[in-house]
Amino acid sequence: MTDLHPVKHESFDIDGGTNTDPKGFIREVDTYRATDFGLYMARGADHPRFGYLETWLLPELGLRVNIFHFREGVDVHQDFYVDVAEITAGADGVWRTRDLYVDLVSVTGEPVDVMDIDELAAATSAGLISAEDAESAIDTTLLAVEGITRNDDDLMAWLRKKGIELDWADPATITLTPRNRPPQVEPA
Repeated sequence: MTDLHPVKHESFDIDGGTNTDPKGFIREVDTYRATDFGLYMARGADHPRFGYLETWLLPELGLRVNIFHFREGVDVHQDFYVDVAEITAGADGVWRTRDLYVDLVSVTGEPVDVMDIDELAAATSAGLISAEDAESAIDTTLLAVEGITRNDDDLMAWLRKKGIELDWADPATITLTPRNRPPQVEPA
């Protein structure tokens, strides 16, 4: 059975140097970098499985590309975790995402794994997301899967062909945040 939840919203306040996660916790951000195609964010994470998160928001593609820096002993087979999302860049310097349920797990050289289509269907049936948003999520998913597949199962190669060059932190320079450290600011 699918774990049905409302649409997850997140905000990225460039000027404030914060990221408000879907649970409403405000997290300090180490790095924001805006480009003509998107927004890069890097920050610590007190999650039990990972201690650092890098994210690229790509509004024209409707994709959020993530690298989770996992803790020692956590064995996850992925290079990139991609959220299908509605992404907007506000005139106030705050970017916002609205997660559209579908996720992709990409390992370079292997077929992309599409996840949570069942969640999208359940959320649509329950009225948590409109049929138009569900159709957009499916179209975005199909476009991404086709692009990655046609580029030898290489997400970065597909994005480069589209004129999008993502850069990431050197893993050797990343310090994982301690587990279960209290959030910087409690939700309002």
